[in-house]
Amino acid sequence: MSAYDALVQLGVKGLDRVVSVKVNGKLADLSTQIESQVELEPVYINSEEGLEILRHSTSHVMAMAVRELFAGVKVTIGPAIEDGFYYDFDHERPFKEEDLPRIEEKMGEIIKANLLFTRREMTSQAAIDVFKGLGEEYKVELINDLGAEKVTLCTQGSFTDLCRGPHIPSTGMIDAFALTKVAGAYWRGDENRAMLNRIYGVAFENRKELRQYIKRIEEAEKRNHAKLGPQLGLFSTYGEIGSGMIVWHPKGAMLRHIIEEFEIREHLKRGYELVRGPGLLKTELWKKSGHFENYREHMYFTVIDEQSYGIKPMNCLAHMLIYRSKIRSYRDLPKRYFELGTVYRHERSGVLHGLFRVREFTQDDAHIICTPGQLNDEIKGVLDFVRDVMDVFKFDYELEVSTRPEKSIGTDEDWDLAIKALKNAMEDSHLQYDINEGDGAFYGPKIDVKLRDALGRKWQCATIQCDFTLPERFDLVYIDKDGQKHRPVMIHRVILGAIERFIGVLIEHYAGAFPTWLAPVQAVILTVTDRNIPHGEGLLKSLEEADVRVKGDFRNEKLGFKVREAQLQKIPYMLIVGDKECDRDGLTPRLRNGQNLPLMSAKGFIDRISEECRQRR
Repeated sequence: MSAYDALVQLGVKGLDRVVSVKVNGKLADLSTQIESQVELEPVYINSEEGLEILRHSTSHVMAMAVRELFAGVKVTIGPAIEDGFYYDFDHERPFKEEDLPRIEEKMGEIIKANLLFTRREMTSQAAIDVFKGLGEEYKVELINDLGAEKVTLCTQGSFTDLCRGPHIPSTGMIDAFALTKVAGAYWRGDENRAMLNRIYGVAFENRKELRQYIKRIEEAEKRNHAKLGPQLGLFSTYGEIGSGMIVWHPKGAMLRHIIEEFEIREHLKRGYELVRGPGLLKTELWKKSGHFENYREHMYFTVIDEQSYGIKPMNCLAHMLIYRSKIRSYRDLPKRYFELGTVYRHERSGVLHGLFRVREFTQDDAHIICTPGQLNDEIKGVLDFVRDVMDVFKFDYELEVSTRPEKSIGTDEDWDLAIKALKNAMEDSHLQYDINEGDGAFYGPKIDVKLRDALGRKWQCATIQCDFTLPERFDLVYIDKDGQKHRPVMIHRVILGAIERFIGVLIEHYAGAFPTWLAPVQAVILTVTDRNIPHGEGLLKSLEEADVRVKGDFRNEKLGFKVREAQLQKIPYMLIVGDKECDRDGLTPRLRNGQNLPLMSAKGFIDRISEECRQRR
């Protein structure tokens, strides 16, 4: 019998909302034929797995609609992604935003037809013959690369795709979807291959959730750091400099300085030592570390005096050399080396985006070298550090352990020890975490910290990596109580991650309206008339001497115009200076939300802003 019939016999409720089934713990289509002695579990449309199946099935409907509307189009791949899906097409002209309503209309017709999704298994050669007959050479390439004896095809109506599934029972289950944008994408992410046309879409269980999503997207667009950053005078990107490179303007450089100063202070409080390594290291060192073999496609190399050098993508090598520069005793450990280290990574041009994906960035990078017995406490110390910093910036976050990837170095025993150490530290700290299989660094597993911003979006920032392998490769040792040499363990960790990326997240989290302690300009003095300028200049000097980040706007413009400009720049305080303020030797603060505060002295304002900064409000 089919899995669906079995669920009916079991009396499962809400079958109209079941999109798939787990057979002995594995996802399958409801039409799957099963034996009597199996464990069945329905997968509902509102579950995480159910939504992913819905979204992937919707991508098939979109591909079918595109094929019916655009003659000669070739389909490639169409996975589900967070909140939605995309599909890549090879078409003679790029798709435009104006094409999307037409595609949506055709999708609506396919959904209304309530076509069944059917699945069939066949030999790879038979599937190749099918797709050759359809003129789908991309599917043929995928089958050849799989190298499998058999593959699975999925069909709804006249559309057949290469896909292992599962899928929803029929197109009629799709209720709430929208196509959101078009973009370009290289075939299989290779910039030397064909440029394809990508169409993105979203799909939800119901239209209420779709409306809520659209509202979030509209709000996210208002917060887009790539637009807000230049508008607020924080940073720019210039094509003449090169892709993925950021130019920091005075306010942006000040914001970086505030964050970096905060970071240095917090690290010193926790027993870290400041270090600094060079940007170039001999290629032989990168071979020794395993980066050359496992990471070189992300690295830049150069030759100086016939010697090959690698431009650093990470800071760990120099930190290990500092440790190895002298004999270390167990009494010296742990050593905690911290560096705001600028690194360079070769990112493909297609993935570069604002501050989120760049080729040059600075990490708040630290390496803790400790005894195996100290490992648990050191990992817990980093987790406490993460908690304290996320509290300051008002972020909630989630944790997950990323395990060994296919491309890695080190023994199974070392990887097992490292994964166990990370799990034990979190369990000892009573922290919940998920497992992210196969996404660790090539030299060790890691804890990934995914923070949530004001719109509920997840961002990867902090990581804590446990490494038994590089200390072995670089022969790091310490003299223990027994007088013998022993091997230490190394923790690689960042708290904010890339400063550039974190600032991008902050811009969107706060919508550019930074709290007073972070604001590059905390206050602007606005004079009402020219006769108020001398008093304004005196206030400017007093506030600057008190370390308030203040500017003066003494232009001969209307006060309302100046206020609007300051609000657009999202400056926390506008300090109004007119005749009343001059007569009483004070100022009248106005908040960026429009609230007016009572007239106060310069000292009163300095005390107020100092307290806000002290409490990081």
